[in-house]
Amino acid sequence: MDRSQLADAVREARSRSFDLVADLDDGQLIGPRLDIVNPLLWEIGHVAWFQERWTLRHGCGRPPIRKDADLLWDSIQISHDDRWELPLPSRTDTLAYMGEVRDAVLDVLAGNRAPRGLDYFVMLGVLHEDMHNEAFTYTRQTLGYRPPLFVGGNHGADAGEGGETDGGDLRFEGGLYEIGSKPDDGFLFDNEKWAHRVDLAPFSLARHAVTEDEYAAFVDDDGYRRRELWGEAGWAWCRSEEATEPLYWSKEEVSGWQVREFDRSRPISSRRPVIHVNWHEADAYCRWAGRRLPRESEWEAAARGPERLHYPWGEQKPGPERANLDWAAGQTLPVDMLAAGDGAGGCRQMIGNVWEWTADGFGPYEGFLADPYRDYSVPWFSGHRVLRGGAWTTRSRLIHNGYRNFYTPDRRDVWAGFRTAAAVS
Repeated sequence: MDRSQLADAVREARSRSFDLVADLDDGQLIGPRLDIVNPLLWEIGHVAWFQERWTLRHGCGRPPIRKDADLLWDSIQISHDDRWELPLPSRTDTLAYMGEVRDAVLDVLAGNRAPRGLDYFVMLGVLHEDMHNEAFTYTRQTLGYRPPLFVGGNHGADAGEGGETDGGDLRFEGGLYEIGSKPDDGFLFDNEKWAHRVDLAPFSLARHAVTEDEYAAFVDDDGYRRRELWGEAGWAWCRSEEATEPLYWSKEEVSGWQVREFDRSRPISSRRPVIHVNWHEADAYCRWAGRRLPRESEWEAAARGPERLHYPWGEQKPGPERANLDWAAGQTLPVDMLAAGDGAGGCRQMIGNVWEWTADGFGPYEGFLADPYRDYSVPWFSGHRVLRGGAWTTRSRLIHNGYRNFYTPDRRDVWAGFRTAAAVS
């Protein structure tokens, strides 16, 4: 990106942050104390603090705008539970701080004396904000708030029910595949570095993600009560949570399975992907179906193809005809839509719609070196699982075939589903 494009990204990301909390009252901005969410009033301030910390203070050597900023918003030093107890600035003061940081970054970009290497830290701040904007959206889902106003007109629109999904498996031959990212691939996070070859056995990958109806068959077959379907850690999680169905699902006597989306419910779908299932649930479903989760390397090999594409469809940037990103649809779309985004191997929606769990734990590639923001990857190399592909709330400027997301295997609040895989002879 040139400097004018960077400035546009800074403005747009901050505008989206404002939009995601604009309709919430002061009580909703604090919300209940839960392990899986932050108080939104704290989190929007954190987004601006991070941008100031890395772009203005680290990148430009400027003093803090607020002397108390590190004591309020440093996520590494402030424990999760303490974030509800902090003397947080008011909504008005927090929004003013967010605007002041944005304007200071824009001033630096507009000047002629921006330090060398600053563009990297500007983009780091933008993409960090993009990630939190996705988190703001799933916080609204977790707490049962209404959909964000800017997706209100699309949410609940007809998702094209009826007909059959074009499912089945696609075969990928074994051999050497190159995964990981290269220096000329654009902005990269440290855990994507660097490209390397892996030797894969032949495998097959489902054409599309598992649908809600397909997952309901597992639930109705006592999938959550059958010990043989779960790994040891998964069964322990299942029993401790007393889980009997996916998060936000409920079964009505007349209408059957319903799923809550934000503050409203709808019947489950034969064509929309199951979402808000964790790694343990995805793994158990695969055992029930006689399948398995794809290895991370298999997923990326299928997405890149032999030509090492940046996106499954090629090098063109994502648009709504290819991928459900950027809140464009206001919801997940049927798994058989967006054929223009198919990969060379035929898999559909590998980018967008839902994050996809993979079999692998999150770890460094060989030769890993941490980037300046060391805490992006290093603290999480143990106990997390890799997800790929992005969801409907993921920003198109963030996602590509090499991007690696990661969560603990018990997380159900994120926009995660999965597709299945199998070995072939």
